[in-house]
Amino acid sequence: MQVSVRRGRPGHDLESVLRGAVKVFNERGYDGTSMEDLSRELGITKSAIYHHVTGKEELLRLAVDRALDGLFAVLDEISAMEAPAIARLEELARRSVLLLVAELPFVTLLLRVRGNTEAERRALARRRSFDTAVADLATQARDEGDLRSDVDPAIIARLLYGMINSVVEWYRPRGGRPGELAVSIVTVAFDGLRLKR
Repeated sequence: MQVSVRRGRPGHDLESVLRGAVKVFNERGYDGTSMEDLSRELGITKSAIYHHVTGKEELLRLAVDRALDGLFAVLDEISAMEAPAIARLEELARRSVLLLVAELPFVTLLLRVRGNTEAERRALARRRSFDTAVADLATQARDEGDLRSDVDPAIIARLLYGMINSVVEWYRPRGGRPGELAVSIVTVAFDGLRLKR
């Protein structure tokens, strides 16, 4: 999702406000963060923040939507591919890792929402929808004879994205190669999932 840029004080457009808010939400938790905390972190007044958003929950919605919109864009691209389901599932996993690394703070926040606000409940519903799409793709791969039939496709989706999402807990970008990380995760996951012939 492209965030529209409304100019406020120099250096404090919506993007910088959003990035600062995500940093604080990840450090303190959404519920533990006040608008005063955000104001202090950003070095601007609360009214300068309100110039861009209606409040804290809108910042949360924009942040989790960025992560979710990215995942659904990848899913749409994968769905349009003319390839066996197993190849599309692997590519979805690979691109999901790359997205996670590119949008690490936003994905981290998404994975921490618990459903306490309307924005969180909406995000969780979208995550469930994404999980269902992954499970459907795993079902197709199984039905095409490329994935093990002794593991439920819904469990495959949960395990695969459990491994991918765990990256937010330990990955720290330091000049590493996200592509190599993506290949490693896909290799480990699919060597265990692919039907041996």
